[in-house]
Amino acid sequence: MPIDRYVVDFFCAEAHLVIEVDGGQHATADETNRTKVLEAMGYLVLRFWNNEVHENIDGVLESILSVIDRSGPPHPTPLPNGERESNRRVR
Repeated sequence: MPIDRYVVDFFCAEAHLVIEVDGGQHATADETNRTKVLEAMGYLVLRFWNNEVHENIDGVLESILSVIDRSGPPHPTPLPNGERESNRRVR
């Protein structure tokens, strides 16, 4: 999934979640910077090693679900110009 100048492995827009599955070649300063950029854009980045996915997929899925459960439902779209819901008129 393309996000800005990066292509991420998995992406959930509702949870603002990026999941990366990495091999040893990804343990670099470039990947650290990439994570910082994505986090600055408002995404939570979870990284799992290839062997974790192959050997413990249930644990990986539990980790992902735990993060999603803690974040709760997605936030509603903000009202324009800082309006409050109580100030909004029904037409």
